[in-house]
Amino acid sequence: MKKCEAFIIGGSAGSLDVLLKVLPIINAAIKFPIVIVIHRKHGTDSLLPDLLSSRTKLKVKEVDEKEPLIAGTIYIAPSDYHLLIEQDRTFSLDYSEKINYSRPAIDVTFQTAAEVYKEKLACLLLSGSNSDGVNGLKTVKLWGGTALIQDPKTAQVAYMPAQAQANVKIDSVLSIEDIAEFINLLS
Repeated sequence: MKKCEAFIIGGSAGSLDVLLKVLPIINAAIKFPIVIVIHRKHGTDSLLPDLLSSRTKLKVKEVDEKEPLIAGTIYIAPSDYHLLIEQDRTFSLDYSEKINYSRPAIDVTFQTAAEVYKEKLACLLLSGSNSDGVNGLKTVKLWGGTALIQDPKTAQVAYMPAQAQANVKIDSVLSIEDIAEFINLLS
């Protein structure tokens, strides 16, 4: 892919375990932001930024409205808000209807990021139990970005990456062990 300017990870059931294995291996000198959108219930997982922060040398923070995306930072979508990426490369939080029973919806973040970063975007869909992220990956491909999935055989809940594999032209199917290496090679 052309120079990566943003890497977005979406996941649901079973994806936290993957992140806890992958984050310690990601190079602290990466030259792009990583955005994580995980389905979580409102008011829960308020310790998620601290938990992930303890596993990486990169700065980890929950997204604030109108905050700019900065390289070398891991951003976490807040619970109960859709996370959009605006043309000026800032975040926007939205409280509109749930999509695929989820807020934040992975599709929303993948789609808005694709329109901004185009071919310089990579999106990875992890373990999960619904099809959120599939339409987002279609949009990523439409704008020339890179669509990645966790190998469904390694997913705790294979439905989400399997739906993407069945419906989108995926660029790479990654085992848990290969995810950090792939991200590090983009720097």
